[in-house]
Amino acid sequence: MNIEAYLRKDYITNLIKEGKRLDNRKLDEYRKIEIQKGYVGEKASGSAFVKLGDTKVLAGISMNVGTPYPDSPASGIMTVNTEFRPMASPHFETGPPGEKAVELARVVDRGIRESGSIDTGKLFIEDGKVWIVFIDIHMIDDGGNLMDAAGIAAISALLDTKLPKYEDNQVIRGEFVGKLPMTGTPVPCTSVKVGDTMLSDPATDEEYAMDSRLTVTTTTADMMNAMQKGGKGSFTDENVMQAVDLSFKHGKEIRKLVEK
Repeated sequence: MNIEAYLRKDYITNLIKEGKRLDNRKLDEYRKIEIQKGYVGEKASGSAFVKLGDTKVLAGISMNVGTPYPDSPASGIMTVNTEFRPMASPHFETGPPGEKAVELARVVDRGIRESGSIDTGKLFIEDGKVWIVFIDIHMIDDGGNLMDAAGIAAISALLDTKLPKYEDNQVIRGEFVGKLPMTGTPVPCTSVKVGDTMLSDPATDEEYAMDSRLTVTTTTADMMNAMQKGGKGSFTDENVMQAVDLSFKHGKEIRKLVEK
């Protein structure tokens, strides 16, 4: 770590220790969230653009017919892919997905999959054929907390998704038979620990100063579906419970925006 980076981290850590943040937010306050469903129009079965502070993420959904998994022959399939565009951050590079991209895809995938929010049983077509839901998430600008922005964009795009018409063994593009069968709205909420202080929705500098991160996905006021820890630091039991409580609180607020 160079001296400039060290001094920056030290400044942010001391600021947070005093209960302050660079953007004057409260420790448990989220930045403004903007959601635009159907952002790419008919180019995708569903899409959503999400702006979380300075962080911008675009999620697109494509539907295709494929072979089900052997252990669930009557259920559709969901897959999540993330793309960290170099234009989003000087730290992103072209090439195969890096560790950060893989982790983000898994967190989004797990939150949606474990919630059962996609009714995969209704994606069965016939023996040996089911619908596959492809979720592609593109990072446009990294202003911090990509985990939450990506998760919010993914579920918003799924709620916008239409099921294509399937006839004579082919997908009829541009024709639809209804909405993607959804049963819930999982929302990831991330808290980070900087020193001994917990805060919600970290911006880029706060992520750089953090010791550890905890992302908790909730679907209802009393249902937690997934949890992912990041960073090299540790959490006390009290820290974890605080992160869970904040996730339920913020999840309820964000869910209202997503379901509009």
